[in-house]
Amino acid sequence: MEECQRCGACCAHYRVSFYWAEAWSRGLQDSMVEKVNAQMACMAGTNRVDPRCIALHGTVGAQVRCSVYALRPEPCREVQPGDEKCAVARAHKGLPPLQMV
Repeated sequence: MEECQRCGACCAHYRVSFYWAEAWSRGLQDSMVEKVNAQMACMAGTNRVDPRCIALHGTVGAQVRCSVYALRPEPCREVQPGDEKCAVARAHKGLPPLQMV
């Protein structure tokens, strides 16, 4: 996870969508969530042409942190260092793929 604290590309590439009740059940503040439709919500800032999660602080590719890490929704938990989603996000931000050993 140390690499994730330097990266943050996934938090600045994908729309983080989830069933609206997950925000409530995880304890996310209303200001952290945007409504997508009647059933779905997303992390604020990720439903844009150039997404960046409101919870992401720092410089992508250098040093980042998630201000709601313990409360983050399931889509955030699914991305793993070096997996396909990670590689796509890193490439989009001009970062090389992770070499997982």
